[in-house]
Amino acid sequence: MQGWLEVVLRSVVAIIILLFLSRTFIRKSMAQVTYFEFVSGIVIGAILAIGSIHLQVPIAYPIMGLIVWSVIPYALGWLSIKSETIRSFVQGKGVPVIKDGKILEDNLKKERYSSDELLKQLRAKNAFQVADVEFAVLETSGDLSVLMKKEAQPVTPKDMKLKVAPIKEPETVIMDGKIMDEPLATAGKNRRWLEMELEKIGAAIENVYLGQVDSYGQLTVDLFDDKLKVPSPQEKPLLYATIKKCQADLELFALSTNNPQAKQMYTQKAAKMKEVMNKVEHLLQ
Repeated sequence: MQGWLEVVLRSVVAIIILLFLSRTFIRKSMAQVTYFEFVSGIVIGAILAIGSIHLQVPIAYPIMGLIVWSVIPYALGWLSIKSETIRSFVQGKGVPVIKDGKILEDNLKKERYSSDELLKQLRAKNAFQVADVEFAVLETSGDLSVLMKKEAQPVTPKDMKLKVAPIKEPETVIMDGKIMDEPLATAGKNRRWLEMELEKIGAAIENVYLGQVDSYGQLTVDLFDDKLKVPSPQEKPLLYATIKKCQADLELFALSTNNPQAKQMYTQKAAKMKEVMNKVEHLLQ
């Protein structure tokens, strides 16, 4: 076999093996990969590269090395899930570097971590003052996990005891100007509904780059032409306005009638409608 042809064949096999290994054994993002896993990946890549272009190396040798460097890290990863001792030995543990707004200098020295690196990581977490940090841990991946003090954390609806509407994953019903029937059916809609909604905002399907339906059945679209403005969904405000109008009409009927029974009925219904408005206000506004 000619040399160039053997290099091509070996390289194709190496790419297939690398793709198989990456999809089978690696299910983490780069930020979650440990140092040992990172080095193992580099070694596997080097073995595949050597086996691809060094024709004087028998093909069995790279395959044997590949098996060892693939199976052993995989086995250690599996054992790490079962045993905390092995997990600590292979992956290590997070090291506290800030506690109660105080920097733990001894831990920084042990990890050979400079104060400049610490401040850089804190700025990346929107923590510009060390005194505002309650607790910070240097993870085994090199990332810094930061817990801000309560008074330095952003205010949430829970802190203000406010009820907010639950949010579910939106369904992408239009992509690149094409209708996605399966997500459309999952959202409980059909093509006729979609066409009517697009007609309301004056947009054609082929002009829509991306269209999504939220958990409330509202359609939001992004057009290919960024200069065109699309009106915001009005379903929720219109529904709230309709409920509010019904409540106002009931109060008006109660004031207009001279029949005591009818007045009492309208008053009671208006009060119930008011209760409904209070319950759904945080969902529709």
